[in-house]
Amino acid sequence: MRERAYKYRIYPTPVQVELLERTFGCVRFVYNSILRWRTDAYYNEQTKVNYNAASSRLTELKKDTELSWLNDVSCVPLQQSLRHQQTAFKNFFEGRAKYPQFKKKRSKQSAEFTKSAFKYVDGKLYMAKSKQPLDVRWSRELPNTPTTITISKDSAGRYFVSCLCRFEPKSLPISKNTVGIDLGLKDLVITSNGFKSGNPRFTKRYANKLAKAQRKLSKKKKGSSNFHKARKKVARIQAKIADCRRDFTHKLTSQLINENQVICCESLSVKNMVKNRKLSKAISDANWGEFVRQLIYKAEWYGRTIVQIDKWYPSSKRCNCCGHVVDSLPLHVRSWQCPECLTQLDRDINASLNIKAVGLTVLACGA
Repeated sequence: MRERAYKYRIYPTPVQVELLERTFGCVRFVYNSILRWRTDAYYNEQTKVNYNAASSRLTELKKDTELSWLNDVSCVPLQQSLRHQQTAFKNFFEGRAKYPQFKKKRSKQSAEFTKSAFKYVDGKLYMAKSKQPLDVRWSRELPNTPTTITISKDSAGRYFVSCLCRFEPKSLPISKNTVGIDLGLKDLVITSNGFKSGNPRFTKRYANKLAKAQRKLSKKKKGSSNFHKARKKVARIQAKIADCRRDFTHKLTSQLINENQVICCESLSVKNMVKNRKLSKAISDANWGEFVRQLIYKAEWYGRTIVQIDKWYPSSKRCNCCGHVVDSLPLHVRSWQCPECLTQLDRDINASLNIKAVGLTVLACGA
């Protein structure tokens, strides 16, 4: 059994909106208060605070008469925020993430509810402290009762619910196709069989509209009602860009998984590549990291194989016919002729063919 999150858009009633806003505020307050307390304890007393001590601190906060409003919402999201903070500190001390940051009111808000804080009955979802079911746009059925749900609100003011369910993935029929893919900017994906996906460039497509909205926002008085209206307009455009990019990535990865049994690709260090000032915006818009992540988990679900080759392998500079490696190949050179066998090569397709050859070799013989 595996776990999978199913995300849906919800339209809460005014009463539910008020309850959710209070819950988000309490979660944010508890997270920031405990984070400040743990930070002071670490720098002033040189002591590390564990989860049990943080949970005891939360109990003390709820007993404070000035903070009695913490009891007006469900206690489960407050406790879950401490678990998330503990995970953040664990990732920090193990070198996988930066130091936990304070939550902001204008950023994405979320609250997690476990089984004791919600009900799922006859296709209707109820959250704690609310008698009315949530108005969920069920775009697809849930496989079973969720183990946890996370209600969130993005910067554009939209509400979502993410239901975590257990499911048994079914392997796809075995395919005889194997493919190597090269990730690029002109075309996001170039396969060894000659397919080029193109690049929609969603950031560039909405750049003028976003710039116009940001100029209007910059002229508004900070904190005024017009400022918040303009801020939401900017957030809606940014959300549109993110939604389009996510949809395109999901469709492309699903197509590759459905059609091929073995997929060979490079293991790119996107975090280092975006340090290039000239290409950082285009690389971020290409969504390479998320693309590979989706390929990996979808391959695990549906019985496919993903082979990642060394990022330093000269896939573009190596001729797939004779194996000759040229000394240099600038990015503006999209096609070149091999000086040994005189074969005319397309830069990207040549790279994908080399990636496929090396990936199949690694799969057969090991790294």
